[in-house]
Amino acid sequence: MSDQIDFEPIETARQQWQETVLADALSKHAQRDEEGLRTASGIPLQPLYDPSDDDPCTYLERQGFPGCFPFTRGVQPTMYRGRYWTMRQYAGFGTAEQTNARFRYLLEQGQTGLSVAFDLPTQVGLDSDHALAQGEVGKVGVAIDTLRDMETLLAGIPLDKVSTSMTINAPAAVLLAMYIVVAESQDVDWSVLRGTIQNDILKEYVARGTYIFPPDPSMRLIRNTFAFCSHRLPKWNSISVSGYHIREAGATAVQEVAFTLADAIAYVETALGAGLNVDEFAGGLSFFFSAGSDLLEEVAKFRAARRMWAHIMKQRFGAQSARSMTMRFHSQTSGAALTAQQPDNNVARVTLHALAAVLGGTQSLHTNSRDEALALPSEDSVQIALRTQQILAHESGVANTVDPLAGSYVVEALTDEIESRALRYLEQIESMGGMVRAIESGYVQREIADAAYTYQRQLEEGKRVVVGLNRYVSTQEPRRDIMRHDPGLYDAQLARLSEVRFERDELAVLHALRSLRSAAQQEDQNLMYPIIDCVRRYATLGEICGELRSVFGEHTQQGVV
Repeated sequence: MSDQIDFEPIETARQQWQETVLADALSKHAQRDEEGLRTASGIPLQPLYDPSDDDPCTYLERQGFPGCFPFTRGVQPTMYRGRYWTMRQYAGFGTAEQTNARFRYLLEQGQTGLSVAFDLPTQVGLDSDHALAQGEVGKVGVAIDTLRDMETLLAGIPLDKVSTSMTINAPAAVLLAMYIVVAESQDVDWSVLRGTIQNDILKEYVARGTYIFPPDPSMRLIRNTFAFCSHRLPKWNSISVSGYHIREAGATAVQEVAFTLADAIAYVETALGAGLNVDEFAGGLSFFFSAGSDLLEEVAKFRAARRMWAHIMKQRFGAQSARSMTMRFHSQTSGAALTAQQPDNNVARVTLHALAAVLGGTQSLHTNSRDEALALPSEDSVQIALRTQQILAHESGVANTVDPLAGSYVVEALTDEIESRALRYLEQIESMGGMVRAIESGYVQREIADAAYTYQRQLEEGKRVVVGLNRYVSTQEPRRDIMRHDPGLYDAQLARLSEVRFERDELAVLHALRSLRSAAQQEDQNLMYPIIDCVRRYATLGEICGELRSVFGEHTQQGVV
């Protein structure tokens, strides 16, 4: 408590209010059960917050001003008064032609950036004609086997004007190489390309499972992309450290912040260990968070994460550049919160989530569609999701001032509490030897599993309400047309792949692949350059990843007890 401000009159008045007005009200009407008066992360909420919960004498240290350290109030001085957040819609399904058509539709509807979803075989570095790919080609994203697919995917899209995010991890370097070569065909200089590769392999080991290689060579690939992008693609984000998938796996908001920052610390350390200067690559780091239903906690989460990252980069890693200390993040509304029951309720949920992201200062946003708990979204549902963002931007008024909830006693208290709890997690992880060791021990996975179990138990016991799922349940569900896959897409994709293999210069492909294998065997070689050469010669994704597998091996997940 500050010595400069006398909070005693406020505390005295609050005590009197509790003993009279509040006590009288409680004698007539009891409060809801204690479980329902906590945040989604289990943080207890007081019935009332007042000025004594937020000492204004710590303002410059804890909140500061937008665009200034510690960036609690935002990474830009004007935030959305200058430019709205990038409105993305995550899209990808079937063949490259189908996804290209969806991209064009979204751009015509006012979307300002692309966000690419890849199918499962692509995510794990397998070609569409691999035996393990059967039944998965084009199902949860677009199938990309060769440069030909990427050329088709981006046909007619000006890469010097559009920012592109690619949700790809283990083979991120290969997909980035394909994007670069397509840009060359459009006569677009590498230096003007804007976008992001997710490239976050550590969260794959704990939350998603689309890994290929063991941790050490995977971290080498990330170091290589850091170095490559810092010198050749200055406007490109070489990684998007993803808390989103950690949260979708069942983590709390506090765990999402802690484990995401722990991953980011590991990436910075591996880059520094390779001899990179922190201010050369740190400006290319970005983050990806979930936006959930607990509005105040979510806003506080974003503010706490920004402040923590600024202090970590300045104090732990000695960053000098303000850009190195700024946490720029993309957010996506929570997919795990959507219900197949009463799917139209999801429109309200997505609006709530998007509002939390905007109030929390996101730089980029994807809004899920109402039918995503049932299938990939239809065009009508995608349009509603995009219009949700546009209504928030142009009609709600929340974008007209910077950090509009700052100074709210409860928001500031929650920001401090989330930071405090997340720091305790970081200290625990540090004591274990860092995030890679914590993952290898199963600690992170157990913490997420325990949180997921607790939440599921609360749902089943009715202590946590989800409208339409465990309360206000309807016995009659409305019929809804959902998007269905074209059964012929698999054959079409295999025909394209076969055609590319027939037309390419096979000797040139073999030479490029051998050069890649040789480079992979030498730790000091940056693999981006031989990968780009393989891509130019139309080597397949599976062939490129196969050469790396032959040198690096494959990761096998250990069971977590």
